[in-house]
Amino acid sequence: MSARLSRRTVTIPLGMAVASALAFLPNVASATEAAPQVSAAKSATADGDALSYVVNVRPGHSSASVQKAIAKAGGSVVVAYDQIGVIVVHSSKADFAKNIRKDKGVESAGATRTAPLSPQSTTEMWAPEVLTGAELEAATAASADEQEPLQGLQWDLPMIKADKAHQITLGSSKVTVGVIDTGVDDTHPDLAANFDRKASVNCVSGKPNTADGAWRPNAGESPHGTHVAGEIAAAKNGIGMVGVAPGVKVSGIKVSTPEGWFYTEAVVCGFIWAAEHGVDITNNSYYTDPWNFNCKDDPDQKALVEAVSRATKYAEKKGTVNVAAAGNDNWDLGGKTILDPGSPNDSTPGDRVIDPKKCLDIPAMLPGTVTVSSVGAKGIKSSFSNYGQNVVDIAAPGGDSTSYQRPDAPATSGLILGTLPGGQYGYMAGTSMASPHVAAVAALIKSTHPKAKPGQIKSLLTKGADKTACTTPYDINGDGQIDAVCKGGKGQNSFYGAGIANALNAVKK
Repeated sequence: MSARLSRRTVTIPLGMAVASALAFLPNVASATEAAPQVSAAKSATADGDALSYVVNVRPGHSSASVQKAIAKAGGSVVVAYDQIGVIVVHSSKADFAKNIRKDKGVESAGATRTAPLSPQSTTEMWAPEVLTGAELEAATAASADEQEPLQGLQWDLPMIKADKAHQITLGSSKVTVGVIDTGVDDTHPDLAANFDRKASVNCVSGKPNTADGAWRPNAGESPHGTHVAGEIAAAKNGIGMVGVAPGVKVSGIKVSTPEGWFYTEAVVCGFIWAAEHGVDITNNSYYTDPWNFNCKDDPDQKALVEAVSRATKYAEKKGTVNVAAAGNDNWDLGGKTILDPGSPNDSTPGDRVIDPKKCLDIPAMLPGTVTVSSVGAKGIKSSFSNYGQNVVDIAAPGGDSTSYQRPDAPATSGLILGTLPGGQYGYMAGTSMASPHVAAVAALIKSTHPKAKPGQIKSLLTKGADKTACTTPYDINGDGQIDAVCKGGKGQNSFYGAGIANALNAVKK
């Protein structure tokens, strides 16, 4: 598995012991001195190193005139999103960003990556823990009446009362959740009936590719998006597992390269596509590469924040609720400083100490986004989950090491069951798995209140959550050392936000 995906998803290779989950847990470090900031623009030291850029048009100025300036500065326009004044550009000019920022019609501009553009190729990924034939048979034999064959393994459903919500409604087929991710295998037997093809697309280049099946992961690519889609809307059809909202639709909005990079131009494309193709909820279980945090005092990173912010605001204005994973580094996103050891992650990362109030993890920390932390099978913050007062809005099951939080029988794994490409099922864990639970609950709210606006849906989501007090002291591995400090009271704190998502309240209130 690529290192960048692990910041949202913790996966277990087939055949490894459960204890191996510990290898993916964050190694918390501290630093007293920040390393020099690395600017994306510095990576292209000479003409000929092609980079991708976003150019943000200043409000009140003409996109057409800016495009002329782009050409003059040595750039070629890939696509212009005039709805939000964001232009995706390729250029091999080392000083392109510096020069285009001088144009009076440009508010900001920056490189979206630090490595030159190159042909895409597949790489080996860590595989999820795939259910074996024997495990499938055992789970099916142990399943209760009126349950899906694998539902007994889904401890996450009763935790958020999704099983009880299903007795009232499965959700509306008029509601679509867009999975902005690595692609969705819509041929999976538990997803095919609920897949919205018209709302699906490949946005990897920054420009929509609507070719049939372009939204699917190719062989060797991450199963991440397919797993997320199953958590949301695996059908209640007597096959396999069941999603939190098995009556709603899901669409695949593919934004990651085969290597697992989620670049700004693709993310912007994804949000614009969702906004204009009837997507009611987006799930965002990723962070925008190559910076763990985008600092507004850096001209490149500032432009990336601006571009994605414009896209998410546009989507919400069009009626879309955006839900995002908080991340897997056990970082306090509401704290004073964070040691970021992995930026930029597509070239040569270096240590830097950032202020999370000025440097944002996008889209999770953008205003208006529903930010989700993860809990394990005992309802305690997952060992890896980021947290933060006034950052985390709500919590949901994302799994944890089974040795830390073991579920009640018949479930055997502390991870989250989901669909995998090729008709398979398997376990994954991370805030990547928590976020789709919340997206699905939001979809149930939209199903129950079809005329509800994004603000109303978000309000019902947090008001309906099960208020959860701080876990104090938080020593998840029992070694006598405090692993994180929770701040706030029951119903509004840094670990769980408003509480743990509740699907039953979503369909009753």
